[in-house]
Amino acid sequence: MSGVNEAVAAVTARIEARSRDGRARYLARMKEARTQGVGRARLDCGNLAHLCAAAAADDKRAIRLGEAKNLAIVTAYNDMLSAHQPLGAYPDIIKDAAREEGCTAQVAGGVPAMCDGVTQGRPGMELSLFSRDVIALSTALALSHGAFDATLCLGVCDKIVPGMLIGALAFGHLPTLFVPAGPMPSGLSNSAKARVREAHAVGAASRAELMEAESASYHAPGTCTFYGTANSNQMLMEVMGLHLPGTAFVPPGTMLRDALTRAAAARACTLARDGTGALAEIVDARAIVNGVVGLMATGGSTNHTLHLPAIAHAAGLILEWEDFADLSRVVPLLARIYPNGSADVNRFQASGGMAFIVRELVAAGLLHADVQTVAGPGLHAYAREPHIAEGRLAWRDPAPSVFDPDVVRPACDPFDAEGGLRLLKGNLGRAVIKVSAVAPRHRRVEAPARVFHAQEEFLAAFAQGALARDVIAVLRFQGPKANGMPELHKLTPPLCALQAQGFAVGLVTDGRMSGASGKIPAAIHVTPEAKDGGPLARVRDGDVIRIDAERNLLEAKVEPEVLMSRPAAAHDDGVYGMGRELFAPFRALVGRADMGASVL
Repeated sequence: MSGVNEAVAAVTARIEARSRDGRARYLARMKEARTQGVGRARLDCGNLAHLCAAAAADDKRAIRLGEAKNLAIVTAYNDMLSAHQPLGAYPDIIKDAAREEGCTAQVAGGVPAMCDGVTQGRPGMELSLFSRDVIALSTALALSHGAFDATLCLGVCDKIVPGMLIGALAFGHLPTLFVPAGPMPSGLSNSAKARVREAHAVGAASRAELMEAESASYHAPGTCTFYGTANSNQMLMEVMGLHLPGTAFVPPGTMLRDALTRAAAARACTLARDGTGALAEIVDARAIVNGVVGLMATGGSTNHTLHLPAIAHAAGLILEWEDFADLSRVVPLLARIYPNGSADVNRFQASGGMAFIVRELVAAGLLHADVQTVAGPGLHAYAREPHIAEGRLAWRDPAPSVFDPDVVRPACDPFDAEGGLRLLKGNLGRAVIKVSAVAPRHRRVEAPARVFHAQEEFLAAFAQGALARDVIAVLRFQGPKANGMPELHKLTPPLCALQAQGFAVGLVTDGRMSGASGKIPAAIHVTPEAKDGGPLARVRDGDVIRIDAERNLLEAKVEPEVLMSRPAAAHDDGVYGMGRELFAPFRALVGRADMGASVL
């Protein structure tokens, strides 16, 4: 780990130490799978005929004769999600590029891709986190035919990329590349949209005005332009070496985007022929740490305190919340993208984007630069940006100076000396809090609790004026065992409105907020969750709650014996409608939030 920051090296070493046995078992399984070779060569004639029955004539011949490497395309395409609609054209692009390389490609399977933007505040959101594990299982099903030499995963949004990666890691002996779609054009600014939302929350903007603002924000094919989980996913795939360099934030429908998609297919063919670039060799402890570092440096989504531990587990590694906290203390914040600033991802890309971020982090010794990637050894290729030169795809160094210092800054002059994600502990359990968008004066708040069991209860109390005071909203029974751990974005506008009125406000929940908590101090992912007997189930209205992100405290100012002597609040297990009853086994089996909230 020569040249790597001491704290980064220390976190990596302890992950490797605590994971030694599990990682060894995982690598042994992958070695065995690789030794067995591609199952296509062992298929009986009937099996092989089924595999290529619908293929084009030349592809069918190549597959039957076993003379070409065969690429699996696993896609999250649907035309409801703006981020995934562009993926509909990708299979033909990939197949054409593969043929030029003397290979074949087949759509091996599709995975579900629900939209958190559609389901926010609705019953369907309670399936959102579980969809990650369904996607992992679906990816495994797509690859279970044993007919492929490499994998191309086409996905973008919140649970889709983590789920695909978890599923692909079960086939980690294969080279695997992620191929995204890119962001939609910039529309109404995110800050303007937020102002309309807050105005609507207090009755100062009509539903028609709100609809107009939302439609001006989300208006075209491509990923939403704020820096939520979807765009954090793309950053992760880049900094973990699973994209081709510079792929993350190139817009759809452009010559450069199509060239990168073709290049991903060609690269998968090369790796398959060379027998290099196995996913299991790329996703090691160093890559996981690089992902956490990238998350901190860019102010990414808190959802990855769930996803990255689950991804690590799939690779035989153990990642803990303490690792996030320790890395956050030494990784400077180099980007301000909404909700941690006013810029969107298109402006971030124009200001140097991932090439700039990787260059700065490598130079500062905050990334493991000696990792394996799908582009080859080392991260240095990821400090360059793609472009079209004389009609061909090429890479170049980013501009040596910062283009827009309001959006990105060098490691020597960051927006903040730390990444802004902190671990809270106290008599209410453990929680994470994102403070990169929280003003320092709001990072310590102490106020009486008002307890809710549903977002609707909170919103009704707000509408009635019952929360117009200093208050810590405690929203419990929102954890994975209770109802699938939905995101609670509907709380943000009213909480922001209360804060703007001068009240001391905060949120404590065993649910999720992604990056959308913004300027409100929000202790989220509280574990043990209320449904699992956590102390949150014993909090009562009026208990004084302290959220102190400076001292890393989350506590109720109640004597321990008093708190724990109270009966735990009851929770209705009758979860049904919108398919939620089908996921009862998931709720029964799911692990704790600090272990990834996974059923796998």
